Order: sequence, then structure tokens, then C-alpha cells
Amino acid sequence: MTTPTPDQPPRPRGRPPKVREDQLDVREALLRHGLEVLTEKGFVAAGLDELLSRARVPKGSFYHYFDSKEAYGLALIDHYADYFARKLERHFSQPDRPPLQRLQAFVEDAQNGMAQYDFRRGCLIGNLGQEMNALPDAFRARLLATFEDWQARLAANLRAAQQAGELAASADVAALAAFFWIGWEGAVLRAKLERSAAPLSLFATQFFAALPRPEPL
Repeated sequence: MTTPTPDQPPRPRGRPPKVREDQLDVREALLRHGLEVLTEKGFVAAGLDELLSRARVPKGSFYHYFDSKEAYGLALIDHYADYFARKLERHFSQPDRPPLQRLQAFVEDAQNGMAQYDFRRGCLIGNLGQEMNALPDAFRARLLATFEDWQARLAANLRAAQQAGELAASADVAALAAFFWIGWEGAVLRAKLERSAAPLSLFATQFFAALPRPEPL
């Protein structure tokens, strides 16, 4: 925090200048519309002109908010990761449902979300992972960190399932969580190809059926 000098009058209290709000609105629009485009197509295939057109931002103004398309891509990963983490937290923290039902609720919500857009939109993290060889290397660590965060959240939910007696105490929850996301991303890709929820339902059904359950007393 800086101390005002005689030549630097104190900043007025109250709301920040409207120009600052406008800048935040434009940046938010770039991120929101960027996610819309990149969940439908790859980062390489999506031209900057298309992204800016969707957000109605002049090309000359883009570099006021992001230094490069790479910086924009990294910000999109962070934005999507934050959004998805909130979604998982919302599902996995429902006290009125047993832990495995919380995971089932996430699956159903994801199916409905893809159906809403006629299965044209998938997972940004999965989309980018598929084209990693054509992307800046800085994306790799950010994508892996996002997957690891999702796995940790699911592992915690599966650990709660163990404590609730839904899952065998011997189950390796970290391995099950990794397996879920590896398979789920493949199911999302197949759902986009087929324009159908069937791959998502098939994967989820088989995942739940294969979970190690406690031995009957």
C-alpha cells in the first residue's frame, strides 16, 4: 500500500471509476465468449478474429487485455478451471445426498449441459489436451494441474463414500478418481461425435458397477 504524497492526492473513497468497470466487463466478455468457441472447437482452429467477433471487441483493443493469444489461452484455462471447480464443489458438498449419489448428480448435470447445446460443446481442458502437440508448452502444466485438482476433489468424495459404507475400505480412491476422469473425457469426446448422451451414460454405468463395495456382514 502506497502513502499519498503532497503531489499525489489521496484516492477518493467509493466505487472505482467506471472506466475500470468497463475494462473488467470487456475482459469478462472475452473470457466468456472464448469459452463458448473453444468448447466447440480447438484452440488452433479458432482464429483470433472469430473470438473477437463473438465478443464484439475490436482487434486493436485485444492486446490491452492480453499480451498474446497464448496469454489469452492460459487465462481461459484458469477461468474454466475455476468454473468447473465450483461446479464440483456444489455437487460434492450436498449434505442431503450420499457421496456416490453426489457423483451421479454431477454426471446427470453434465449430460444435461451437453444436451442443451446439442452436444456441440465439450470440455475445454479435454479439447486442449487433444491438441497439445500444436499448443504452447506452457499449456501442458496448466492442463495437468486442472486434471489433478478434479481428481483430488473426486478422491475426497470417494473417501467420504468409504466412510459412509458405500465403498470398500480397501478401495484406492486416488486411482479410482484418476480412472474416472480419464474415462469421462473419452466419453465426452464420443458424445460430441455421436451427438448423444449414450457414451456418457455407458461410462458412468460401468464405472459405478465396477466400484469395489464393502463385503456384506
